[in-house]
Amino acid sequence: MTTSRLALLLLNVAAVVAVATARPQAGSEQKCQSGPVDLVFLIDGSRSVRPHEFESMRKFMIDILDTLQVGLNATRVGVVQYSSQVRSEFWLNSYDEPSQMVEAIRQMVPLAQGTMTGLAIRYMVNEAFVEARGARSRAPDVAVIVTDGRPQDRVAEVAAEARDRGVEIFAVGVARADMASLRAMASPPFEDHVFLVETFDLIHQFGLHFQDKLCAVDLCAESDHGCEHVCQSSPGSFHCLCLPGYSLRDDGKTCAAIDLCAGGQHGCQQICVSSPGVFTCDCEAGFTLNLDNKTCTMLDFCAFGNHTCEHQCVSVLNGYRCVCPDGYRLMEDGAQCAPIDLCAGGQHDCQQICVSSPGVFACDCETGFALNRDNKTCSPIDPCAEGRHDCQQICVSSPGISTFACDCRAGFALNPDNKTCAVSDPCESTDHGCQHLCVSAAGSYFCACPEGRTLREDGKTCGTCRQSVIDLVLLIDGSKSVRPRNFQLIKKFVNEVVDTLDVSEHGTRVGLVQFSSRVRTEFTLNRYRHADDIKAAVMKMEYMEKGTMTGMALRHMLERSFSEEEGARAASRAVPKVGLVFTDGRSQDDVAEVAAQVKRAGITMYAVGVGKALEEELRQIASEPADKHFFYASDFGAIGTVALNLKLDVCPEESQGEIEVKDPCACENLVEFQQAALGDLERVTQSLTAMSVRLERLEQQLLDRK
Repeated sequence: MTTSRLALLLLNVAAVVAVATARPQAGSEQKCQSGPVDLVFLIDGSRSVRPHEFESMRKFMIDILDTLQVGLNATRVGVVQYSSQVRSEFWLNSYDEPSQMVEAIRQMVPLAQGTMTGLAIRYMVNEAFVEARGARSRAPDVAVIVTDGRPQDRVAEVAAEARDRGVEIFAVGVARADMASLRAMASPPFEDHVFLVETFDLIHQFGLHFQDKLCAVDLCAESDHGCEHVCQSSPGSFHCLCLPGYSLRDDGKTCAAIDLCAGGQHGCQQICVSSPGVFTCDCEAGFTLNLDNKTCTMLDFCAFGNHTCEHQCVSVLNGYRCVCPDGYRLMEDGAQCAPIDLCAGGQHDCQQICVSSPGVFACDCETGFALNRDNKTCSPIDPCAEGRHDCQQICVSSPGISTFACDCRAGFALNPDNKTCAVSDPCESTDHGCQHLCVSAAGSYFCACPEGRTLREDGKTCGTCRQSVIDLVLLIDGSKSVRPRNFQLIKKFVNEVVDTLDVSEHGTRVGLVQFSSRVRTEFTLNRYRHADDIKAAVMKMEYMEKGTMTGMALRHMLERSFSEEEGARAASRAVPKVGLVFTDGRSQDDVAEVAAQVKRAGITMYAVGVGKALEEELRQIASEPADKHFFYASDFGAIGTVALNLKLDVCPEESQGEIEVKDPCACENLVEFQQAALGDLERVTQSLTAMSVRLERLEQQLLDRK
């Protein structure tokens, strides 16, 4: 054996002998003879504590129990284990024999979860150090916290609350423990209450330190403590307290009188007069202190009866003032009152005539007018309302005089007798402006279109499918997987779709939204009214890059893009809402739920995918039948074909060869149109005839009732 190895061996043997000598020996002669103490061990049972380390903590607690005089009338001991939850192993009054406590400690099972030290400290204070669980009001409360890690919750505030409630805390950290957290938990001074060892095998060293602290002499009784008022002992230490009405100075020994008035908690309404620890309230000049000894009441100068007020006297500080009733004003002498003429002051809101009384007014009307229910405005007396006229349909009064004239409803003309009305044909007598067919109906008219063509929003002209009226919003994927070169192809695709539409104020409106990890409206439905303007805006669109949040884009379209504020037409106008999603990959957020909400909102959805786009996701977005509402291209070079196929689904009558496009000017088509128009006209005429008969009956019934 070499000399160096021999020396190392001797050092190890010496260390073992030193540790063995330092530990207290079993036997009653080594028992701590200190006064009653309530001691609670707070033991870390988190998953980071290994099984052999947990055994070291068991032995640590058992060794300390062996050095203490334990019993219900001596030192009481409780054990609380914590991790992510807190569990009491036994309370301060659970056992009175050390052997029972040792057996309970040996039966402990580690909780093996997180490290919620703050939660454990609050539990210890609220549950362990209470009278029902064995805590004594006159015995010091001492807590020993053993942990090997950093707390996962906040400990500084709860530890401060525990110390404020009189708990002296020793913080024992092992191995991975955080020194800052130990100092936040422990009582001052830290050199006596914070202990950090490298391994659980060395935790017994704290036991020796703790035994010395717990069994120390009463420093208040046996030392020159220097406290000005009161000295309070704790195991191995002491601290000074002050009498009521005084606070401890920064030197920790002397006391200063508390000025309760300066603290702002006195509750005096006006003046606070302070003495050490007490205060009294007083009032300013012109006030008297109430029976509650806090609030003040102003002296009532009006009660003395020597004021000069004509009506009402109001006391003020060191005097009084006169007040007039409603409708009167105080005169310059400060005592007499004069009536207020509200009509003369111009403060009324009568439309025609104001009638004044002191402080009040009433409205009236001129001859030929009557006061309305608001008692302010006037309306001309209506001779027609009295029912004495003989107009067949409409009676028109002349304002303010008892004359009237007869008129007729729309679609009727006044006869030469200036009383009765005859039906007129608005299609013949007016410039109706119908592009194809004008149909008279109940004194009015409406425009009609040939079969196969639809009436435009202007109610006069007829359009084809290319000229259909829709609100279209395009959601364009601008994620980084698209790449700048392909983004230019997407712009071309959008403009090819725009070329198939009749973009106008009353025709199709187009909005564009780009999305990646965020959503950006490029332009709203009401921004542009011409296809060329839309295409120019598309080409200026800047590439966003980043992720693919398709679900967020769909929600943006549902909640904002199809709102009236952004140009969508009102639901009452029944303009179809169409959405088109273009994407090249899987969405990074949920699509299914918001896509279902979009379709339930009545929006027809088209889904276009390229490259790595998922068919399942496209089908979730697309409306039914899904096969006609979603499209896929293997690469960006093929999206021109997608644009053509998309046109076939929107406008099938304009497809190339699938449906024959007829010449509307051909003779055969003119005959079909004439026959259809005549059939529609005959049906409308029959309906009008029946309606006219009913109207005549109703008018006759009204005349009979008169």
